[in-house]
Amino acid sequence: MKKWLIPVIIIALIAIGLYSWGKNFNNTAVELKETATRTWGDVESSYQRRNDLIGNLVKTVQGAADFEKSTLEAVIKARSEATKTTIDPSNITPEDLAAFNQAQSGLSSALSRLLVTVERYPDLKANQNFLELQSQLEGTENRINVARDRFNEAVEPYNKHIKTFPNSLLAGLFNFSGLEYFKAEAGSEKAPEVEFDFK
Repeated sequence: MKKWLIPVIIIALIAIGLYSWGKNFNNTAVELKETATRTWGDVESSYQRRNDLIGNLVKTVQGAADFEKSTLEAVIKARSEATKTTIDPSNITPEDLAAFNQAQSGLSSALSRLLVTVERYPDLKANQNFLELQSQLEGTENRINVARDRFNEAVEPYNKHIKTFPNSLLAGLFNFSGLEYFKAEAGSEKAPEVEFDFK
């Protein structure tokens, strides 16, 4: 074998190895990011289900009781704000996630006030439609929690893949950046105080 052929073979093997590493990194990162993006879609779908149910709940409450206008308006306004806030799932930033979380927590808070205030109306509490809607809302809140957990589970392997060395070298080259985890809003570790003030 000719001596000049050995360096050519070594360079070719190195080039093939680097190409294979880059291709495997990119394809795995794309697959993991798509999984995380799809699971974010599940989170948004759960929130959309809640928004749809709230519309029905508001109509049921309006029709069944001479209701406190300010509480009802707060729910309607919070629902409107929550539907305006959207996130690009392929580029989730901490700021976007905080704005989304704030809008959704405003809706949760208004909805909680609505359900507490509704306790004053015995006819409404006995209404089968209202009971069904209330049950559906509780189920939806559970779905939202499960969807957020699954989103975080999908983000973890993607972030690990692009942040571990030597993959982190290629992440910048292929323009992959880490995704943010869905975090609870500040103060949610404290148990909420429930007050029934019917004055």
